[in-house]
Amino acid sequence: QAQLVESGGGLVQAGDSLRLSCVASGRTGSTTPMSMGWFRQGPGKGREFVAAISSIGESTFYGDSVKGRFTISKNEASTKNAMTLEMNNLKPEDTAIYYCAATTTYYRDDPYYYPRQTSYEYWGQGTQVTVSS
Repeated sequence: QAQLVESGGGLVQAGDSLRLSCVASGRTGSTTPMSMGWFRQGPGKGREFVAAISSIGESTFYGDSVKGRFTISKNEASTKNAMTLEMNNLKPEDTAIYYCAATTTYYRDDPYYYPRQTSYEYWGQGTQVTVSS
């Protein structure tokens, strides 16, 4: 089993930057390399893919709305499954609850799987990001 905990959300102004983190714990989360991703759900919207990174960090994937502004990375210095989402030039439309997701399945660099919610079996509780105009 694995538990995911997000941190780093908050209230910022348009154009600001913010960093989100997610750490996996539990027997699986602490011992098995996991591919990890971020999804978000804005007010009145469905859950949207933001970014993902493969288990050993060799491949990254981004949703169209965040390409060039957000960067996902894994904490290579840690033995745990931990990742960071650097969000730059934030816009009001980035306002959402951001969810961390993880899977023990290794999808290699296949872009078909990473943007799909069904590709992940573990989810965090979410962290709120609010961007004011």
